[in-house]
Amino acid sequence: MGVLCEKANSPAEEDKKVPCSGLGLVYALMASLFFSLVALLVKKIEGVHAVEISAIRCFFQMIFVIPLMIYYNTGFLGPRNMRIYLFLRGFLGSNAMILLFYAVQQMPLADATVIMFSNPVFTALLAWIFLKERCTIWDVVFTAFTLTGVILIARPPFLFGERVTGLEGDYQSHIKGTAAAFAGAVGAACTMVILRKMGKSVHYYLSVWYYAVIGLAECVVMLFALGEWSLPSCGTDRWIMMMIAVLGIAGQTFLTKALQVEKAGPVALMRTIDVVLAFIFQFLFLNRKPTWWSLGGALCVVSSTSGVALKKWISSTRKT
Repeated sequence: MGVLCEKANSPAEEDKKVPCSGLGLVYALMASLFFSLVALLVKKIEGVHAVEISAIRCFFQMIFVIPLMIYYNTGFLGPRNMRIYLFLRGFLGSNAMILLFYAVQQMPLADATVIMFSNPVFTALLAWIFLKERCTIWDVVFTAFTLTGVILIARPPFLFGERVTGLEGDYQSHIKGTAAAFAGAVGAACTMVILRKMGKSVHYYLSVWYYAVIGLAECVVMLFALGEWSLPSCGTDRWIMMMIAVLGIAGQTFLTKALQVEKAGPVALMRTIDVVLAFIFQFLFLNRKPTWWSLGGALCVVSSTSGVALKKWISSTRKT
């Protein structure tokens, strides 16, 4: 018995335990803070197209990840049978980022964040279609709640009349931002499904590498096609661009570490802080109060995404 007790308390066993209870949730909270700051900075910068901001972020992300790939010896192409998935992950992921930045520039910060945050609901539906994962009646209910939230934020004239109040700018820009955020949410959901498909057969940094390289190439082509390439003005704008890149990398790093030490369900629930921070930042730094329609839409979307996360968490706990 003495030997068994000593073995149970050996240092090797202690090393396998999580260093600190709740550390994964702290990492998720930090990721939410950094991602929210990125969205705020994109909103604050003026005269720079969303595609150019995305290009600069992809460039710095690519520079950052190269030493890590060399250190972990991941290679730059990946397994032959996974390259098509890596390409799709990079293409869809970078498009989701571009669409989010564009939406933030076209509509209120909190509204764009809420719609983009609906991606977990679409992930569940796409996983049912392409990965044959189980889809329940609750998934349908959560999807309906999400679409209701998006409609409350978009407020189409055929439902709310021609005089739509409380918009930032004109209604056409609001609709463009809504469409971009919704498409970005679907793109992010597709990315999550592809990452699930690849599983652990591809190193995380290789996935980030494809995201950065394909995103940079796509952004450069789009900038020259649109004729929107321009150097940001000296001073504040250039520092903001640098901070967007650095904070974006930090957010991805903390989110990855959160998922390494904590289950996906609690991490997804903690990520609802993104929406709260978006409303706080919008009020404090952009001097804009949210409308009741936006708050109602946010409540619908957060409720549905929280429901998806709780359902997944309970299901994984029962299996364990």
